[in-house]
Amino acid sequence: MGIIKAVMNSIGGGLADSYLECFRPGPMGRTTVVVPGVFRDAGQNRNTNTKRLNNVISNGSIIEVGPGQLMCVVDGGRVVDYSAEPGYFQVSNSSVPSFFNGKESIMPAIRESLDRIRFGGNEYHEQRVVYINLRTIEGIKFGTRTPVPFYDEKYKIDVAVRANGQFSIKIVDPWKFFNEVIPSECVTDGVALDAERFINETFMSEFLGALGEALSGISCDGIPLSRIPTQTTKVSQYMANALDSVWKESRGIEIQNVGFNSLTYDEDTRKLLQRRNDAAIYTDPSIQQAFINTSIARGIEAAGSNSGGATVGFMGMNMAMNAGGNFMGQVNNTLQQQQMQQQAAQQQAAQQQAAQQQAAQQQAAAQNGWKCSCGHSGNTGKFCAECGAPKPTESSSWKCPSCGAENTGKFCAECGGKKPVDKPKKVKCDKCGFEPDISQAIPKFCPNCGDPINEADYL
Repeated sequence: MGIIKAVMNSIGGGLADSYLECFRPGPMGRTTVVVPGVFRDAGQNRNTNTKRLNNVISNGSIIEVGPGQLMCVVDGGRVVDYSAEPGYFQVSNSSVPSFFNGKESIMPAIRESLDRIRFGGNEYHEQRVVYINLRTIEGIKFGTRTPVPFYDEKYKIDVAVRANGQFSIKIVDPWKFFNEVIPSECVTDGVALDAERFINETFMSEFLGALGEALSGISCDGIPLSRIPTQTTKVSQYMANALDSVWKESRGIEIQNVGFNSLTYDEDTRKLLQRRNDAAIYTDPSIQQAFINTSIARGIEAAGSNSGGATVGFMGMNMAMNAGGNFMGQVNNTLQQQQMQQQAAQQQAAQQQAAQQQAAQQQAAAQNGWKCSCGHSGNTGKFCAECGAPKPTESSSWKCPSCGAENTGKFCAECGGKKPVDKPKKVKCDKCGFEPDISQAIPKFCPNCGDPINEADYL
């Protein structure tokens, strides 16, 4: 009877599991990392296959894939197929054949059903659909249990701070994440996994250690603690560099962003910073002067309303002012020293500007100076800096060779003679090309062709 029952269970179970299934992803929230695939049922009692197993996916089944998801078909704990493309995926790599996939699948389905007899009619294969969230997983909360040391460059002191906020991660290598992070019950029992669940003691201790390194890097950059909430991008970069070797390379997780809700000091640090701020007020001479003037004004106002009389009030105020005379003198001396330093700096800047202008003028003069007959150019004085020759004078007057009168025009004002032309270096007839000997008197006509010799023939 046992064998007959096992045969009947095998055939009935094989037929029930041979039906094609439709799967869709389970609810995936903002911090959800892994969800199981759930059997798609319209909820209208249309499903007649009530004896199917939940851990069997037959070949030809349809699986829905949403955007930002990696769908994995897991058979016996091993991923046998996957898809990250949104749409509908048809299973073709399952170990359970189906009667509804055509003639070629009927005999494999019968053999698979009869093979269950050896196991008492039970299906020994186990398939699951698992979805991994590939989007940025946001809103993971963190908080420091103990104060984190931070060197504040502004105050030059070590302080202890507490921080809390939220950070986001992204799965950049789903296969490392599947093998190293996902608990076995998410695959075998179809349990969903939230980010705050797998960010356990180990992950959080690593995160807080990287946070300490990030704050140290921020300190080395000279950023005060009060400005850290505005440096989330830089903090995220520092933390990503610190965690890449542990989270990204080993587990396929990458830090995306770190945001701070609050950064608080402990009570001792708060008192220390308050004392430093109070002391800083009195180291600034301008603040000192304003503080003293305000105090004097308040003293005069209080003296007028003194119950012992204004005279007594002013006497007390005079005593206080005499007692603080040295302090006032020191403040005034400090202010005078600062003013003198500012004036000296302004004078020095003016001198540097004047020297630059003079150098620029000298450079311009050197470029625009006169050129000596020896060939040296850029002279600015009355004599050549190379040979000592005097600067040539520029005179527009000339002396008439006929009557000796001084003239400035092209003709002599006394006799009407023409202004003599400087003897050219070379004369060449522009008609025939004849070149007369200029060591002698220049002819008025070309002896070769008779063309007049004029200034047009001078070279």
